[in-house]
Amino acid sequence: MTYTPRSKDQLAARVAQDIFDGACVNLGIGMPTLVANHIPQEREVLLHSENGILGMGPAPLAGHEDYDLINAGKQPVTLLAGGAYFHHADSFAMMRGGHLDICVLGAFQVSATGDLANWSTGEPGAIPAVGGAMDLAIGAKQTWVMMDLLTKKGESKVVTQCSYPLTGIGCVKRIYSDLATLACTPQGLKLIDIVEGLGLSELEARIGLPIQP
Repeated sequence: MTYTPRSKDQLAARVAQDIFDGACVNLGIGMPTLVANHIPQEREVLLHSENGILGMGPAPLAGHEDYDLINAGKQPVTLLAGGAYFHHADSFAMMRGGHLDICVLGAFQVSATGDLANWSTGEPGAIPAVGGAMDLAIGAKQTWVMMDLLTKKGESKVVTQCSYPLTGIGCVKRIYSDLATLACTPQGLKLIDIVEGLGLSELEARIGLPIQP
């Protein structure tokens, strides 16, 4: 049986599905920003951006962008009623003070037990981009990763032990990928869901690690 990986928007919708009503959430640079477009309208979620915004809405319609209102990835965003701007230092105080319920980050690698590597590949000449990732990964009550499961070379980004410089140790609770959603536990990976047509044994073969059903 064949399977179809989740598109970026389908993956963003899958992440949004698990964000609970009333949550304060930071969406990291890159793919995680798409989650803002899929928050159910009936659900009240406060979206935080580390450059100093609380109460972000979805991306603006074409032609209605305001480049004085951008997220941490310099993308234009909207502001919901009651939203606020504030100093960068106050934003980091929120992050470091445990005031965020969830942060959604991209990653180069995640270990089965939740170690995160997302700021540098360690390659010579690579530009490090730590930003606020370390503050978010450790400061948020839950850290979720949103990423393609495999690299362009077909190698798993979910590994036994990260070979790239670490952002945080044991901080990732869930991995949302184009093929499956996984929980990281002290005992290893646990399956939450998998795309239709892909078997658990096939997923284990792609990752190269056992997965608890």
